[in-house]
Parts: sequence; C-alpha cells; structure tokens
Amino acid sequence: MFDENELILETKHVTRRFTASNGKEFAACNDINLQFYKGKTLGLVGESGCGKTTFMRLLVSLDTPSEGEILFRGTDITKLKGEKLRRHRQNVQMVFQDPSGSFNPKMRIRDIVCEPLLNFGRIKKSETDKVARELLEMVDLPGDFADRFPHNMSGGQRQRVAIARALALEPEIVIMDEATSALDVSVQKTIIDLIVKLQKEKNITIGFICHDLGLIQSFAHQVAVMYLGNIVEIIPAEDISEHAAHPYTKALLGAVFDLNMDFSKKIESIESEVPSPIDAPAGCPFCDRCDQCMPICREKRPVLVSVGEDHQAACHLYS
Repeated sequence: MFDENELILETKHVTRRFTASNGKEFAACNDINLQFYKGKTLGLVGESGCGKTTFMRLLVSLDTPSEGEILFRGTDITKLKGEKLRRHRQNVQMVFQDPSGSFNPKMRIRDIVCEPLLNFGRIKKSETDKVARELLEMVDLPGDFADRFPHNMSGGQRQRVAIARALALEPEIVIMDEATSALDVSVQKTIIDLIVKLQKEKNITIGFICHDLGLIQSFAHQVAVMYLGNIVEIIPAEDISEHAAHPYTKALLGAVFDLNMDFSKKIESIESEVPSPIDAPAGCPFCDRCDQCMPICREKRPVLVSVGEDHQAACHLYS
C-alpha cells in the first residue's frame, strides 16, 4: 500500500463538461477520483478522444473543472486566482506531446529552458548561460546546445529540452502528455530511461498520458484506464498482465504487440468504434462494445469497487 502521508495531489469527483455545436452538453471527464503520490508515476491510458489530455490540463490549471476539487497538498487549486495561481504553477509543470509546438522558434535553447526561472525571479539574466548548461547536462545533452535553436535539433533532443524546462523550477509534479509518442521506438526507450532516472534522483511525482499500455506498464507504478471520460480501472502497473479485471483493459492488453508475445495467438481488436461523448450510453460507457454486457450494464453506470490491493474496477461483473 502507498503511504497516505505521501499524497501530493488528489482529484475528487472532477467533471469537465462542454457544450456541443447543437447545444447538447457532454462530459469529457466524468467524476474522476485519482491520487498522485510522492515519487510515483501514475499512467493514464486510453484511446484518442477519451478525455486524458483534458483531465491533465485541469491538473496544470490550463482549464477549470465544471465540478469537483483538485487538492494539492490539501489546497483546492481550482479556487486559486491571480498571483496565488501564478505562484502555484511552479509546483506542477507539463511536458507537451510536441515540443516544437511549445517552443518559440526564434528563441535559443538557453532562453527556452531559463525562461521559467526568469519569470519567477529565481535567477538573474547574467546567470542564464551557466544555468542553461546545467539543465541541459541534467537531461544528457551537451551544454553548448544552449546556443542552438529548436529547429537545429532532433525530435528526441527537443523533448529532452522540454523535460529540462519543466524541471527547471523543481516542481513536485510533472505532467507528461504523450511525451514519447512522436519519437522513434529506440529514442522512446532512452527518454523513458531518462525520466525514470530523474524521478529517482529528484523524487518527482509524474502523471504520464499514453496510448501504449505495454509502454506505460514498463515504468509506471500505477495505471488508470480511461474510457469515454470515465476511469474504468485503477491497477498497479506490475499486475496488469495477470490481474486486469475490466473487459476494456483486457481488450487493450490483447491488442499489445510485443517481441516476446506468443505469435501463435491472434491479436484481438475491439470491434466497432468508440461512441460519441454526446451520445454516450446511459449505463456502462463500454457496454456497446463489451462481449460480456448484461442488462444492468445498459441501465446503470458502474462505480469503482475494490477487486484487490490498490486495485479498483468499474464493472458490474464485480459489483
């Protein structure tokens, strides 16, 4: 069990609703309750459009939930305004999927990684050269890369710069939105190794959004599986392969391609498409694609119930 004293960030009944062009309201994130612990990685997995990025944007205060609380060390950050909110941003930083899109192409790497420190008065302008080199070396890049522009670097190098910038303020939590999805597989591994190394050195809490269940289980401590805006399972990463409970998690596992897999078995896919959030089923969000669907699944939305140590699933098979 995780030590409750190490709880850094917690979401309580967080819901984010939007209004579609036809005036109909839908929930991109629906009643989400998750905990982030000191020095641990929580992986958030699900198909495109399920609400993962919307949820993580709420955590870094780029958006505000329609309902619920986001507690950072007991303080509801959704209520913070003005200078208090600005000062809080030092505690939770983000690494975006496409580093090029989050960099000013006219700025040198030195200015990109030191900009957060200058904004909060942590360093003087005269110190940027020295600090930039230290930050770049921290992410295994040569210090003289500080003189380069983003377009003079590879995708993997730019992502290292993004990580250096996120860690410059020494935040307690770093949110990574598909931080490796645009990289070659070999580069992905080096970036994941770097993230794991830095987490151990600095005791950082990480929230990692990912499509790849196989990748996230290789380094995360706990995994939350999201479907159509709902968390359908929370499970220790090391237990996923053997103890996944929800039919959707099992379906994701069945679609994982791995060099060590049994190639005599057919790779299963989930039939049909994800329904639109605007026309989400009244009961279980996965009922229309589940081969174990029961009548109650179409009538009542299941809630997360304990199915093992640190393991919860939202499925009527267990309730």
